[in-house]
Amino acid sequence: MSRVERAALAVILLVAAALRLTGLDWDGFQHHHPDERYITWVATTIEFPPLGSMSRADWQPQTSTFNPFHWPPAAGSEGIVVLQGEPRDFAYGHLPLYLGVLATRVVERLGPLLVPLLPAGWSLTADVLNGAGRIEFHHLAIVGRALTALFDVGTVWITFLLGRRLYGAGVGLLAAALLAVAVLPIQLAHFFTSDPYLTFFVVAALYAMVAGHAVVGHAVGDARRRRLWWLAAAALIGLAVGSKFSAVLLFLPLLWAIGSGGRARRAWAEALAAVAAAVLVFALTNPFALLDRTCPAPAEWPHLGPLALPEALVRSCYLQNVAEQNAMVRGAADLGFTRQYAGTWPYLYFIEMQIRWGLGPLLGVVAFAGLGWVVWGLLWPPGATGGNAWRDRGRCVARLRREPVVIPLLWVLPYFLTTGAFAVKFMRYMQPILPLLVLFGAAMLWAGGRRWREGLAAARPGKWAMGATAVVLAFTTLYAAAFMAIYGAEHPWNAASRWVYENVPPGATLLSEQWDDYLPVPLLLDGRRRRRDEYPNAELTWLSRPNAADDETKLRANLEALAAADYVTILSNRVYGVVPRLPDRFPLSSRYHQLLFDGGLGYELAWVGGRAPRLFGVTIRPDTFAWPGLTPPAAVADYLRAGPSLSFGRVDESFVVYDQPLTMVFRNTGHLTAAQMRAVFDIGATTGATP
Repeated sequence: MSRVERAALAVILLVAAALRLTGLDWDGFQHHHPDERYITWVATTIEFPPLGSMSRADWQPQTSTFNPFHWPPAAGSEGIVVLQGEPRDFAYGHLPLYLGVLATRVVERLGPLLVPLLPAGWSLTADVLNGAGRIEFHHLAIVGRALTALFDVGTVWITFLLGRRLYGAGVGLLAAALLAVAVLPIQLAHFFTSDPYLTFFVVAALYAMVAGHAVVGHAVGDARRRRLWWLAAAALIGLAVGSKFSAVLLFLPLLWAIGSGGRARRAWAEALAAVAAAVLVFALTNPFALLDRTCPAPAEWPHLGPLALPEALVRSCYLQNVAEQNAMVRGAADLGFTRQYAGTWPYLYFIEMQIRWGLGPLLGVVAFAGLGWVVWGLLWPPGATGGNAWRDRGRCVARLRREPVVIPLLWVLPYFLTTGAFAVKFMRYMQPILPLLVLFGAAMLWAGGRRWREGLAAARPGKWAMGATAVVLAFTTLYAAAFMAIYGAEHPWNAASRWVYENVPPGATLLSEQWDDYLPVPLLLDGRRRRRDEYPNAELTWLSRPNAADDETKLRANLEALAAADYVTILSNRVYGVVPRLPDRFPLSSRYHQLLFDGGLGYELAWVGGRAPRLFGVTIRPDTFAWPGLTPPAAVADYLRAGPSLSFGRVDESFVVYDQPLTMVFRNTGHLTAAQMRAVFDIGATTGATP
């Protein structure tokens, strides 16, 4: 690398760090992300045993203080409730949990030494180093978010290293720059969840595989270096699987890389050693994935006579959680927060959401086009025409074995083919392949669309390629800058809670919607701590729990709750974005939201608020109403039209629900009875309109 390239990389990493470490208190420490909230809740009970401890209690699943599958006896922490000695579901990778706890313990030691040396107003001082004296539940969350952000910056760096090995330093720098300003990784880096850790270890493992593949020769030193790279890759695979089980697909490129490098007997030995190393690292970093076999056997698990699963596997808490997650993503588990994906297309929905929102229109198109460009260049290399590229199978296989880009492709393609077919399509599921897609897109831009051997032979791209690259990078950077604006505004749920405390008398009943959160959140106002239990809360069950029918009994109960309540809160599109789209499943509930929005149920809008990407006075607003076919209340429509705005169209609920939800509060001004509301439902059903 030249001095200029080193300076460019330093700037890219600084930008990546700034975007990921800004706004770590995006929810005012209210724990608005449910997955993060649960991980942090569990983290408050994790205490590591003394180094080298052989105490039975430290390793017994029911009594260990660092087993994610059981609430330890006598555990406790301020501000939370610990279910002493009870089993618990933990469907997340154990390694991020342990890393977050370990980082917090280190910061607890360093904080008292560093806080006096730093400005008190810095977030680093007050929040991360805990100069503000926050309780453990809050401190774990902020340190976990900071650690996640740093891991994601590490992903940007390793993407550069991988790009430099595959295509040269120029492409590596461009890929790192594009990934640094990619919006979905920026957003996910603000959450203490598993996906950024998985992504880091995935890209690092692929880099080790490519580096090992590059070692050629039969000298003793060459063989030793290859084995070291294979072992490094295997260890990183163990860490990746310890972050999320889906990383098991990394064994495909690992075995390919090892098998491409030499004689069969030696390759078999190296492959077995690498697999053993990966299993060992996984076991050391996720011990209770193997040790805890105390969970009751689920009745629905298959028992096939002599082929029945061994009891040790059936009762494994880890495998049960993996199986439950597998059932969820396949659509076998009927959950309210996954029904938004009814009617969405496999593969295409993932691509659509990344192009609309995750990466933005330009980078999204470039990333997926780059994947096709790389595959095209491999299958039809320069000089090949028609079927000539594959006529001699032996030569084709030998050529592919020499191509290092096959290694990351053997992760990207199997992962996308399996994950893209899921019934559940959270946008974050694509994060483990986004750095590779961005890298392929960067290589395509650098080559100006020509096949990669031809296009990357020159040290610099052509004028057209430079122009296209500048446009994509500039647009994506502006989109990232707009997205960061959300962290400069108060979270809508906090703002709505402030309004409730200031305008709603204590004792008033606030209705919330099942599967969503509820208001108000605890706040400190004018030196007085306000609590959510000042206001009775009840749930509306329009988005029923698994397999519950949409019948008159449910409708009657909801209407009675509406008649008795003072306010209704709509915290996000989690319910109104789904139920109206499924009239066959919810023939009664699907009418509710439009009736509420139009005032037919006696409620009128009292407060609306949100935060959205914004730059140069222009707001980028997701459309949460068109997909379910709803017309928002007039006051909400006015709020959304206030000032210049543009929209990328419909949005995946998981992209907006945690940090940028549109929130509405309705006041009961009509005081209709349940019978009067029921009549409104009947009129709307017969006329097809709201009276």
